[in-house]
Amino acid sequence: MECSTKMLASTTIHRSAENGYLKEVITEKHCVQSSTPLSHIQLACCWKYCVFPHDKRDVCVWNIHNPILQSLQLKGHHQAITALAFGNHQEPTLLCSAAEDYIIIWDVEACRTSIQEGFVPRGTVVGTLLGKVLYLCFSPDDQTLATCADDKIYVLNCKEEILAVLEGHLGVVTAAEFCPWQVNILVSISEDRTFKVWDLTSNALLYQSAVLSGSPLLSLCMDNRPNQFITGSANGQLDVFTLLDSQQCRRVLHIDLQKEQQKYCSKIQQKVRLSENSDANCINSLGNCKNLHYSSPYLNGNDLEGGSRACIELPILRMSHCGYLLSSLLKKDSSITPEGCSSLWIGTINGLFNINLATGEIDATVQFEDHLGLSIKTAGSCAIGNGSTNKIFCLISSMFGKDIALLEVHMNELAKMCLQYSNEEESLSVIARIYLVENGLDFPVMGSLISASDMAGEEEAASSIKDKPVVFHTKVKSSGYTSAPRVNMFAPKVNPSRSSNSVKKEKNSSLKGVTKEYPLDSLAPSKLHARVAVSNQPTPVCCIQYSGDGRLLAVGLADKSMLVYNSSLTGSPTVFKGQDGAVNCVGWTQDNKWLLTASEDRSLWIWPVHGSTPALMLGGETFSKPARSAQFYYMDKFILFSSGSEFQLHRYNLDISRDDIRSYKRKSKSRLVGKFKMADTQEISCLSAVNDFYSYIVLTAGTNRALEVFDLNVGRSVVTVPDAHARPVHQICQNNGSVFSTQPSESYNLFLTSAITDGIKLWDLRTLRSVRRYEGHHNRCHPCRIALSPCGRFLATGSEDKCAYLFELGSSNFIHKLSGHTETVIALAFSPSVPKLTTATLDGKLQLFVP
Repeated sequence: MECSTKMLASTTIHRSAENGYLKEVITEKHCVQSSTPLSHIQLACCWKYCVFPHDKRDVCVWNIHNPILQSLQLKGHHQAITALAFGNHQEPTLLCSAAEDYIIIWDVEACRTSIQEGFVPRGTVVGTLLGKVLYLCFSPDDQTLATCADDKIYVLNCKEEILAVLEGHLGVVTAAEFCPWQVNILVSISEDRTFKVWDLTSNALLYQSAVLSGSPLLSLCMDNRPNQFITGSANGQLDVFTLLDSQQCRRVLHIDLQKEQQKYCSKIQQKVRLSENSDANCINSLGNCKNLHYSSPYLNGNDLEGGSRACIELPILRMSHCGYLLSSLLKKDSSITPEGCSSLWIGTINGLFNINLATGEIDATVQFEDHLGLSIKTAGSCAIGNGSTNKIFCLISSMFGKDIALLEVHMNELAKMCLQYSNEEESLSVIARIYLVENGLDFPVMGSLISASDMAGEEEAASSIKDKPVVFHTKVKSSGYTSAPRVNMFAPKVNPSRSSNSVKKEKNSSLKGVTKEYPLDSLAPSKLHARVAVSNQPTPVCCIQYSGDGRLLAVGLADKSMLVYNSSLTGSPTVFKGQDGAVNCVGWTQDNKWLLTASEDRSLWIWPVHGSTPALMLGGETFSKPARSAQFYYMDKFILFSSGSEFQLHRYNLDISRDDIRSYKRKSKSRLVGKFKMADTQEISCLSAVNDFYSYIVLTAGTNRALEVFDLNVGRSVVTVPDAHARPVHQICQNNGSVFSTQPSESYNLFLTSAITDGIKLWDLRTLRSVRRYEGHHNRCHPCRIALSPCGRFLATGSEDKCAYLFELGSSNFIHKLSGHTETVIALAFSPSVPKLTTATLDGKLQLFVP
């Protein structure tokens, strides 16, 4: 082969917005030109070497740290090489090459020693005339080799013996990989758009998938920690599957690479525009350079001025599992990097993508065409290898030309570029850590609202008392000054008898304090314990919520009523009626004495638990639209609810006493103390705030698919997250904990969002990043709700397949599928005191689950 060196150590550099000097992100270490194109050939790259066909029939091995001086050529094939693969062990480093004539295994270090001693390096032939091999893979112990030829898979050992021939695919087998956690299991993919799971012990097919994509499957990657594997197709679709102990496969995540790229570039564009106001000179230098590391076909110098480019498909050429890209640069006290979080490097025809496997989102990209120093702009084949903890190496061949290039990506510099426009300096926290400020900038703040309201209440109380008599009773107990002195001052009672009244007082007093802690190590509630129908007719349940002590359960119904059950769902419920629309949401005060209901008739009522008449009623004059969310807030000092594109804060006073003469006049009052509008949205779809402890943070989501965080201590919106989901968020679920359990304070900064067709996301308020994503349940048209357990370990979600799903918060794979429901599970609630879960369906059924 005629090789002409085109570029040695040419470097693509970027200007850091933080300090202004140039930093290296990607380097082209070496590039040569072949005599023939090498597109669509399996290349190989490992921790030390990379390899590609040399003059069709020979193997060229480069040392990735010094590819020029350490090149090695291996001869042995008589026909064109079609696939190359390295073994998994570092010593010895095994290399396998495949052509239509032979399959040869080479010991790279032994071959190098042979050349140094003047001998011709020789390999071991392990297969002959197996056909056109497209993919090779070593087993984890390097003792077995899987060879994909046409629609068959040949399993070979190192003694030129065929152990098995696996047949069943209807198209060409494009890849196969051994499971690192179970050596006798092999997974294969094919152009027939399916994957199969094989048992090599019995040479039997264990599992066959349905058709996954509209295009052939091209790449396969194993992730040994969570027993997962990832498939990639020719149209940029990735699917993450979990291989269960029963050899069944469950899809836990689906990623559309093109859509994720558009979201990523849109997010970067917005950050660039926001930063332009604060650092115009730096952004101008970045814009003129045009070569931002996160540039893509959707973001370049022209895009910053409003230009655009055509969309192209992104076939997945190769994938490689690695550690989390941003873990070394994020704050140590942040839970943005949960245990087990990892990344996936994806090689496509136009660049490299780093995907967070917990969220399915892009953390960084390297686009070939946006780096002027790279020789290859469109890749035909790709191999990715980890050279060290802070570098990855990528060997690519040109799609249409004859170039072969070795690229080096510097992980730390890439991660720094990713974080340069992050919002970590905001450092928001759900738990109030500062005092209430005295004066607000743009709006009356929480401190002034509370102090003004309290002062008004005290003045009103003082004015109402001064005209009343001091003594209200006909008989007044004597002070004792005129009675005879006592002779015996004190006589203790020994073993006093306990009356029934004293027992009743003990029981009542126990409600005020926590007598039993929530078991933090309990199992998830998955066994059906009770089932009850809320009505004789199928009546959809809209919402459910437990009281703070876990003794009562409030159920809002579509038939304009609310029911209150005991925690075991036994006996007849208490019925609350009067509103003229479906009850959208219910809420409890901390002392469990008052209930709040918001209805579709644009009303909000507050009820005493032991009564049938509302104490406070807010009507249509208060609401422009029905309240989608309503609750008590700031330790029951306020009522917080949304209406249209704004949410309101009301101070209230509840009094159920009546004047015998003017019994129609209610003494309960409320007063508007603040309105906050969510920007660029027609309606707030949901909101959430913590009531169990002092917190200034209110989370809102709108029909514009954005999340917005309000800090009521400063009286304004502080952070906005655009495109939080592909659809509007219909529920925000915060980690409120429980008075029966204790969690680390940082855990309360976690919250969940759910949207129709877009799964569930876990967020960290301190960084406002999505840290995990949960899929597997069916949610295509109904706003199925979610719930978080008091211990913070389990997530429950409703589903349209008549089941409820339980997840562990640290894993994307659900642990229980609660079946037996007769309709869509629309609402759920965990008991705050004991491990119990109640589910509600659209046909009016309540089901109670226990561990």
